[in-house]
Amino acid sequence: MASKALKEYTWEEINQHNKENDVWIVIDAKVFDVSKFANLHPGGANVLWADSVAGKDATEVFFGLHRHEVLLRPQYKRLQIGTVQGQTEQIKAPIPGELSRVPYGEPTWLSQGYFSPYYSDNHRKFQTVVREFFTTVVQPEAAKCEDNGKKISQEVVDKMAETNIIAMRLGPGKHLKGRTLMGGAVKPEEFDYFHEAIIHAELARVSSRAAVDGLLAGLVIALPPVLNYASPELYEKVVPDALAGKKYIALAISEAFAGSDVGGLQTTATRDGDYWIVTGTKKWITNGTFADYFTTGCKTETGFTVILIERGPGVSTKPIKTAYSSVAGTAYVTFDKVRVPVSNTLGKIGAGMSVILSNFNHERWMVCATSISAQRLIVEESLKWSTQRIVFGKPLTNQAVIRAKLASMISRVESCQNWFESITYQMNKMSYAQQSDKLAGPIGLHKQYVSKAGRETAEDATQVFGGRALTVTGMGKYIENYHRTSGFDAILAGAEDVLGDLGVRQALKKMPRDARL
Repeated sequence: MASKALKEYTWEEINQHNKENDVWIVIDAKVFDVSKFANLHPGGANVLWADSVAGKDATEVFFGLHRHEVLLRPQYKRLQIGTVQGQTEQIKAPIPGELSRVPYGEPTWLSQGYFSPYYSDNHRKFQTVVREFFTTVVQPEAAKCEDNGKKISQEVVDKMAETNIIAMRLGPGKHLKGRTLMGGAVKPEEFDYFHEAIIHAELARVSSRAAVDGLLAGLVIALPPVLNYASPELYEKVVPDALAGKKYIALAISEAFAGSDVGGLQTTATRDGDYWIVTGTKKWITNGTFADYFTTGCKTETGFTVILIERGPGVSTKPIKTAYSSVAGTAYVTFDKVRVPVSNTLGKIGAGMSVILSNFNHERWMVCATSISAQRLIVEESLKWSTQRIVFGKPLTNQAVIRAKLASMISRVESCQNWFESITYQMNKMSYAQQSDKLAGPIGLHKQYVSKAGRETAEDATQVFGGRALTVTGMGKYIENYHRTSGFDAILAGAEDVLGDLGVRQALKKMPRDARL
């Protein structure tokens, strides 16, 4: 049924409705009758009866207090009775998939009139369909689960599997062969690390830090060892179901006794015929509360070994409360004399360090991709707020100290983006072995730089938003969440200082013997 045409009102008509129990207001050329709503207004009825808004244009006042999304909620849309004669709305509802027009709200390669040596027309086409998917399918679910702390619904996981987003988050490779990617937006043989980076960036744009991890980050970091080192039989048992979203997997390396010190792990696996007997604990395991499999680092007689352990007798998990939402499924995992077939060994016995270290590069690169995207959203939010917030009769951007903070935020995110794209280009040109040899150091240094930049940007944005940056809802909700959770990027996948040291040590190994001042 067609919607009823809204009536047009003159300002003379609107101005008459300025009394208690008879209040109209105008927001962006739309006329709202808030007479009955006044007593339900969260800010109190007096705000709507105020002389500055009753029967007048309240656009500036509204956007000084509320996000545009408030106007789009059904309960508030119903309050609209018409439009202002001769005027049209200026602030449109976002269209799924559209690009931001805020300066620096998008990376340069997506900004109109700019160019990039890295991205093709196919990357741009791919980005459009990916953003539309994440905006329409993932964003509402991510927001709901961020609040209630529950696991992402199977319905959303199924849709991600249907488009092969789960498989694409593992990067290019044989696991994509024969799959239809995003409805055919890119062919499996054309898919590269820039395509994958687009997925991570778009995911982080619509999800909190916890929801990013909750949307199967555990699979992204735990399945590659199975892809690369499992026997054909184990591969067939685990990989198809994991990529179809039917089974979940987590990486179980860190312990209460050893975090970044992988060599100091105390979980043991002792041989008993054709079985391992695994005993120990793991801590801070992403997706661990709902994982069906655990890619687990163990100490054996011949050294560090990686074993895939299926949830079953002797395996127990309990949630860990962290600074971010439990949607991430962060867990404390206990292995109590768990019997695991020796055939579940990933790689050679005693050679587990190479299995894990080769996996770390991709994980750290992924964290950089999501962190940069999250930082860019914070820059965009800060630019929007500082131009619409009026203080001392002028926009917040009239304050030099605010412009200085914005300059620092923009400089950081742009430098992070450009370094990231340089590394990604090298990944596209290198084999897996070459990446391990040449990029471990640069990726480690890059992650350190990105996570430090993120925390500095979180601090700057908090000052730009003031008290609103301290509340979990309203104008500063994204700032509050990012300020609270940006530190996760500095710890997960390798602590900042450890990775900085790794980068330098890798460089020192390659110092020429004859290099002198």
